[in-house]
Amino acid sequence: MLLRRDVIPSLLIILMGTLDCVTTVIGVTYSGDKELNPAMAVLVNSNVGAFLVVKIAATMFIAISYVFARKILQHLPNKNGKGFQYSIKALTFAYAGLTCFLALAVANNLLILIK
Repeated sequence: MLLRRDVIPSLLIILMGTLDCVTTVIGVTYSGDKELNPAMAVLVNSNVGAFLVVKIAATMFIAISYVFARKILQHLPNKNGKGFQYSIKALTFAYAGLTCFLALAVANNLLILIK
């Protein structure tokens, strides 16, 4: 079975979000590092299990929302209109930006863990 092209961004988000989550927990638990997000810092320092659930659930929600947003846009009648084109570009840009942000977070976590 071939992977559908419209699912790949979601899989990248899940991969990057999971790696961010795992490297954060390893850094906080074993290296004494700190989570930079203040709300998540409280959670990771008090209840790692809850942190994992919240972080992975948020990542899954965002990834799934991409697939649904693409499906909604594909059902619009006028795919040649400027509104449709702008919407597709905005969605693609948002998910590319989020993937890059998460990749940078993972790279930062890995650099901190290596030191």
